Amino acid sequence: MAAFTRHLSPLEPTHRIRYKDIELLRSFITDQGKILPRRSTNLTVKQQKQLSRAVKKARMLKLLPYIISNEE
Repeated sequence: MAAFTRHLSPLEPTHRIRYKDIELLRSFITDQGKILPRRSTNLTVKQQKQLSRAVKKARMLKLLPYIISNEE
């Protein structure tokens, strides 16, 4: 019988993800500006939905860029 290990969420279960917390949002975004999937963030379903809404709202308010350019 296969033993399943539960991945604990990096955030507290009651922690609300807000669009104003830019440093937290950037930790869940790739170098290209994509939102990381739930299997790699280990967030709960509710937290992942809050994360995606917060990132999208921060992008609309121009707190986060839509695309991160690699121009040097």
